[in-house]
Amino acid sequence: MKINNFNQMKILIGTLCLIIALPAISQVNNEEKEKSKNMHQPKYCLFYDNHTMPAIPDVGKNFDVEAFTDRIKDCGVDYLTFHARCNLGMAYYDTKIGIKHPSLKYDLFGQLAEACQRKGIALTAYLNGGISSAEGLQNRDWTTLAFDGREYREPRFTPYVRTMCYNSPYRDHLIEMVEEIATNYPVSGFFIDCLQVFYCVCPICVKEMKERGIDYNNKEEVGKFSEFSALRLAEDIYKAATAINSGLLIYHNNPGYEEQFDFSTYFEVECLPAGAWGYEYLPVLSHYIRTLGDMPVLNMTGRFYDWGDFGGLRPEAAIKSELLYGLANGMRPNVGGHFHPRGDLESAVLDRIEKIYKELQTMEPWYDNAKNITEIAIVFPRKVGAIRGDRKLKSAVRILSELYQQFDVVTTFSDWSKYKVLVIPDDIPFDDEVARRVKAHIAEGKAVISSGSSGLDPEQKKFVLEKEWGVKYIGENSFDPAYFTVSKTFNAGLPDMPLSQYSTGIDLEPLPGTKVEANLIKPYFNRHWDGEYAFYYTPPNKVTEKPALTVNGNVAHFSHRIFSGYADKASVELKRVFSNVLDSYLPNPVFKSDNLPSFARAFVTEQPGRRMVHLLSYVPEMRGNTQMIEEPVKLNDVKISLRIDGKAPKKVYITPSMKPLRYKVENGYINVTVPECNGYSLIVFEN
Repeated sequence: MKINNFNQMKILIGTLCLIIALPAISQVNNEEKEKSKNMHQPKYCLFYDNHTMPAIPDVGKNFDVEAFTDRIKDCGVDYLTFHARCNLGMAYYDTKIGIKHPSLKYDLFGQLAEACQRKGIALTAYLNGGISSAEGLQNRDWTTLAFDGREYREPRFTPYVRTMCYNSPYRDHLIEMVEEIATNYPVSGFFIDCLQVFYCVCPICVKEMKERGIDYNNKEEVGKFSEFSALRLAEDIYKAATAINSGLLIYHNNPGYEEQFDFSTYFEVECLPAGAWGYEYLPVLSHYIRTLGDMPVLNMTGRFYDWGDFGGLRPEAAIKSELLYGLANGMRPNVGGHFHPRGDLESAVLDRIEKIYKELQTMEPWYDNAKNITEIAIVFPRKVGAIRGDRKLKSAVRILSELYQQFDVVTTFSDWSKYKVLVIPDDIPFDDEVARRVKAHIAEGKAVISSGSSGLDPEQKKFVLEKEWGVKYIGENSFDPAYFTVSKTFNAGLPDMPLSQYSTGIDLEPLPGTKVEANLIKPYFNRHWDGEYAFYYTPPNKVTEKPALTVNGNVAHFSHRIFSGYADKASVELKRVFSNVLDSYLPNPVFKSDNLPSFARAFVTEQPGRRMVHLLSYVPEMRGNTQMIEEPVKLNDVKISLRIDGKAPKKVYITPSMKPLRYKVENGYINVTVPECNGYSLIVFEN
């Protein structure tokens, strides 16, 4: 072949490189397939804490390993996480490296591992990576040193009284314990807990920070270095463990899922709704974590009200509702508990778990490898700490859930190409990558709904995609409070009166061609103290020319931070106007319902040859300081519609009874009435 130009030469070189690389790529793919084949795929799981004070005198005294493993096997459990070493620094196996609990007279973990292997239960070894009190007590140079020189946390009544330095000799010690367990016991994986950001300015850390040019007097920089150190330790644990057994399930709790993606083989979402997490946490994480890939994800709730609670057993409806929510979103059930250090068999706990798991397992054929169908993405390109706790993100998730929309939460880690609508809540600045993706999305004729300062550059000076947004940024809006009125285009279901924003916002100048679909209303005066009066009562005065909502083709922008407003006041009017805009861009969503209440949840999943609709009807109630679900809410004659998408139904039925349901195909939808939903219904559409 004659090469006539440089471009032809580049193509030839690229082709040759690809041909040379194909065997290597094929080998890597084969290795990944083999690794996945050897790795256990968890279905129904238990997680046992076993943090045991050194003063406990009778560890393992009553433990009957055969009775215990038989009992959890009866529950249908195929995957168990159990402590090899707890956060007190106590080991529960015959270790030559760590500190075995002084009152444990035998190899408890070893007996458990052997019994689990015989009975087909995969066992994962738990080690606490960030806390090991006894080892820190014996080796004070292994613990973190705070900025003020303290080694102990104040107040001291906390499991975190001593935290471990990831760069001290402790890191090699922890890796050696992992290697010891992986070599000597038939484990299926490792759960490394509490790899959190612990600020440390010990001599070892300061030395490395100096070498890296990090300001060790700057708390933010020290925090970033701690995160880096935790991730480096996690990666080294992964390498050491998989060098012994490449088919291990490995997860590091607390670091970001994206950051540990290359050195974890499964993920867990820890959420105890009765504790600090609440019932807003799991919805956010479940819609986010499924965008990161196909690795197993466990939904870890707890049988108790919070960690360390030995005497708590939450209602069946509470535990079941959380596990059903996870299953409807591709997550496998995992119930956390606390092992009694003496080894007492807690029959009441296992009876409750067995009842729940037996019911869930009747529907397993429709859960197994089902994938969620989604067509909206909430764009939130931030780290996992913000994803876990941001109130406006929780609010956006809640609004879309209350509207029964099928959606994901995405960062730049995942692909956005499948989504029809991007929702960008309140204050998401656009860097080059986000701007590139959003611009490509709009160029494909797809829609964007944004609010507040979302879309501005990182310096908060202008809209990055000003032409596409159709507005100029003027500055922060001064109205306090701000009111608004909506045009006829988007006022369906709204009362004819000035409406409150319940949030701050920005001033916009529409460009030619941009439609103003809602206007801000100025109050008589802003809230303030004038030296004599508190100007607290500030009614709406005059409609202004300032836009509250602009529409430029496929881009709609709310001037105010409506998701923060909904998080604050749960204003149904804010949700309604957002819904009206969304309906204009997505008039035929994959799922609709005429009478499903807003507290219910609906999810659409898919397997080859069929789609499933999951209906959940549970309402958490705030009782004192705790959110509680004590019983389901029964719904009757629920009317649902599933978009056909070219897949005409052959039959529709409700599982697990397989009872057929009458249906009608009309205007591109399958319309079904579900006679009764007592907390949960799973409706199957075969095609």
